[in-house]
Amino acid sequence: MKQLQRHNYPNIEVLSNSFADYAQSILTTALKKRETVSLVVPGGNTPRFYLSALAQKPLPWNRIAVTLSDERWVESTSDDSNENLVKTHLLNHLPGKAHFIGLKTKHNTPDAALTEIDQRLKTIPQPFTLTVLGLGEDGHIASLFPGLEYHEASLKTTEHHCIAVHPPIAPTLRISLSLETLANSEQIALVVTGKTKRRLLDKLENQADPTIPLVWLLQRVGMLVTVFEMD
Repeated sequence: MKQLQRHNYPNIEVLSNSFADYAQSILTTALKKRETVSLVVPGGNTPRFYLSALAQKPLPWNRIAVTLSDERWVESTSDDSNENLVKTHLLNHLPGKAHFIGLKTKHNTPDAALTEIDQRLKTIPQPFTLTVLGLGEDGHIASLFPGLEYHEASLKTTEHHCIAVHPPIAPTLRISLSLETLANSEQIALVVTGKTKRRLLDKLENQADPTIPLVWLLQRVGMLVTVFEMD
């Protein structure tokens, strides 16, 4: 997988500051060319560190639309909500108000919400200027997991920018940006922490496993994916 441009850091603080510098540079350059740009961020544990670092950067946040790579189908005030994470560690610390587009609706299931969420996503500048993704130990990105029934559908262009996900082992239903939408991003960054995930990257660099969602993505992108990683 020669598309990976890997950068290793000694600790989460150095990684977070380097990521914030990178994201600021990407967004600033794009803002010189157009009035508004877009930023996609993930959930999980690690983003709280680098999103807090990004919040300190002097960017014109009123010109930056922020959305999520995926969301658990829980209330937006829940500790499990990615929207709650992004508000707590990024949006609530900004001097200006960013245009945030959440993925959770009042529908009972993500399947019923696809049309409404798709309409929301159409208000964001696309292709996305910068998409930031995490990596699961099983190789999942966003809420695209190995071996799910939607696998074939996710590999082709769908009518929506998002798909409903029914993970086989996760406790909640999810909504995820589609593989096609993620792959069309102008720039993609991957943040990887932990030895297990780094070993997975090492393995995939030597042999691309077609069952791994990260590989599905890399097979579709035409640019280098910038990797921020640490043990």
